[in-house]
Amino acid sequence: SLPSFLLTKTLHFLLQIFINNEWQDSVSGKVFPVYNPATGEQICEVQEAEKADVDKAVQAARLAFSLGSVWRRMDASERGRLLSKLADLVERDSIYLATIESLNSGKPFLPTLFVDLQGTIKTLRYFAGYADKIHGTSIPMDGEYLTFTRYEPIGVCGQIIPWNFPLMMTAWKLGPALACGNTVILKPAEQTPLTCLYIAALVKEAGFPPGVINILPGFGPTAGAAIASHMGIDKVAFTGSTEVGKLIQEAAGKSNLKRVTLELGGKNPNIIFADADLDLAVEQAHQGVFFNAGQCCTAGSRIYVEEPIYDEFVRRSVERAKRRIVGSPFDPTTEQGPQISREQQNRVLEFIQSGISEGAKLECGGKALGLKGFFIEPTVFSNVKDDMRIAKEEIFGPVQQIMKFKTIDEVIERANNTDYGLVGAVFTTDINKAMTISTAMQAGTVWINCFNALSTQCPFGGYKMSGNGRELGESGLKEYSEVKTITMKLVAKNS
Repeated sequence: SLPSFLLTKTLHFLLQIFINNEWQDSVSGKVFPVYNPATGEQICEVQEAEKADVDKAVQAARLAFSLGSVWRRMDASERGRLLSKLADLVERDSIYLATIESLNSGKPFLPTLFVDLQGTIKTLRYFAGYADKIHGTSIPMDGEYLTFTRYEPIGVCGQIIPWNFPLMMTAWKLGPALACGNTVILKPAEQTPLTCLYIAALVKEAGFPPGVINILPGFGPTAGAAIASHMGIDKVAFTGSTEVGKLIQEAAGKSNLKRVTLELGGKNPNIIFADADLDLAVEQAHQGVFFNAGQCCTAGSRIYVEEPIYDEFVRRSVERAKRRIVGSPFDPTTEQGPQISREQQNRVLEFIQSGISEGAKLECGGKALGLKGFFIEPTVFSNVKDDMRIAKEEIFGPVQQIMKFKTIDEVIERANNTDYGLVGAVFTTDINKAMTISTAMQAGTVWINCFNALSTQCPFGGYKMSGNGRELGESGLKEYSEVKTITMKLVAKNS
């Protein structure tokens, strides 16, 4: 196909490890295959980073962060200019980047171009603008003292990103870390390293000094574990599963007690009251579950519908799911591409079978589609009970669970009865209900009459086992800064 041809013609020299602004083979010489999930076919092979490569990257990043280095002596405004230049280059190459992202991840091309790429560019520009606006404060300390604070970079930051939003997660991680003056070792997911490696080429073109940004494709148990436990890394930021997040926090604690930011899983409630705009609620609930083939930590997969409108909501949701177009990521009519891998496809199908066996009503879908690649039919369950596996565990696939509720107190208790707390939503025309729900919900983000309304300017992160810390917004900057207090004794001299 044309995308594969483009890739082999222009990206073949970017399939290595990027350390110190140089393309390198791995120390071991190992490579690993990268696949197109829409066909199941291999795209290429990429050099595989392991512990020895992490050691090399740490050495480069520490040198780039050392006192007196080009990066440490650089004006904050110049750091911002470099980030802006990187955003400009991403914008210049956005069609090509969207093509690679779709080829490697199975995302439909048009949403990738108009959602993911725009989010990536906006994130880089947002943090570029913040680079010279990270202010300390003066403090009126008791006594004859002058006291003020400085926000200083933490140091070398290890960053591990997932496969569901490779480009956007690259920007979410690089933007605040670089704006604050840190250096970075970033590991993309082994399933989707290609756009991140292309970003490395743009990093060099933008003019970032050697060692400031290092990109290491590899696997979690080897490269990822080495980053989490490395004594030369000062902070680790991870987006992915709660299970792996626990391992990373443990490794950070057992090594040098490095700073940790974790953005983990979710099993997010979406509460639909009888007075809601039903057309809006059905469509937003549909998109909230099925966007990106359900492969979103923010997926609104626990839908609670008030009893008087339950049957109508289910009927309309089934109609909408049956209209959803599943197919090639490069077909402009496609709404849903494949799951990322055969393993993930099988995992989702297993969840669907568990829903059937536990007594939920399968309204539509439930099977793999008869296409090449890892496609699954949009699937809707009704009569779902809170103790069913599909209502408790994160599925990460195109599976909608619709449950019934009677009272506001009941639905608040049920919505919060989970180990997760990433996002939630409520649909109602009653402002009192909306505010009661949004303040009671144990979640880092709550949407009212909308879903997945994310923005670079707004902090994002979770309660409970959905993670620690926040990304994006001013809060995201603070995760990459140390606050230093400086106090000077004022001594009055006689004239």
